[in-house]
Amino acid sequence: MKKVISRIISAGLIFCMVGAMAGCSKSEETTKATTKATTTAGESQTDSQADSQAETTAAEKFTLQDGKLIMATNAYFQPYEYYEGDKIVGIDAEIAEAIAKKLGLELQIMDVEFDSIVAGVQSKKYDFGMAGMTVTEDRKESVNFSSTYATGIQAVIVKEDSPIKDVDALLAGDYKVGVQTGTTGDIYMSSSPDDGGVGEDRVVRYSKGGDAVLALAAGKIDAVVIDNEPAKSFVEANEGLKVMETPYAVEDYAMAINKENTVLLEKINAALKELTDDGTIPAIIEKYIPSKG
Repeated sequence: MKKVISRIISAGLIFCMVGAMAGCSKSEETTKATTKATTTAGESQTDSQADSQAETTAAEKFTLQDGKLIMATNAYFQPYEYYEGDKIVGIDAEIAEAIAKKLGLELQIMDVEFDSIVAGVQSKKYDFGMAGMTVTEDRKESVNFSSTYATGIQAVIVKEDSPIKDVDALLAGDYKVGVQTGTTGDIYMSSSPDDGGVGEDRVVRYSKGGDAVLALAAGKIDAVVIDNEPAKSFVEANEGLKVMETPYAVEDYAMAINKENTVLLEKINAALKELTDDGTIPAIIEKYIPSKG
């Protein structure tokens, strides 16, 4: 009897041991499965975080070169941009420098032909263009424009003894008009008389505004249409010339930015507002164009 009981107890112990082992095995499998699931979830979370970080980095990269803000201009448009020794200075240069500083970037100014600025911004050679540039419907088809930061006046330069006394006389006569290629003066003057211009036949284009003024002084053309502030500087430097009292047109200046770079557009507009509100931009303009001057 004792032997039977012993065998039953032994069988029971063996059964319990087998069951325990099976339970351990299942527990281990459960633990492994849980660990694997946790690891997989962790890996997925890490991948997701990496993707998120990559997207953030891509969003933060809003200039063509890290740490730089590349500006295209034509540095022969005093007082907006011109050379002082080897350095480009002026209203646009100082405003751009203030914007770059606010964005934590180093400003790099590229001096190029005026009529290549919009194309260069469009093809991503430059981050933005700033050259006393007027917002026009034609240019808006190629680039975005920032908020306006200054107002310009298109003026007419003539000789002091010129028979051209006002804009109407300029448009109605048979006079040759000099302009800088690609500027609004060029666009306006090249349009038909019905649209306020003189037509292609009477327009003579020059790569620089100063070249047009020299041609006027030499008697090769009868007038020059250009921004009022550079016009005053050219007249001061060339005897026998004057700026007509009647302006040709009033326009707004803004910065040209690639249509795809909406992040830079937003940042520049925000910077322009802050720099206007704190008096920085008005002070820069006053420095070059004194209100009492």
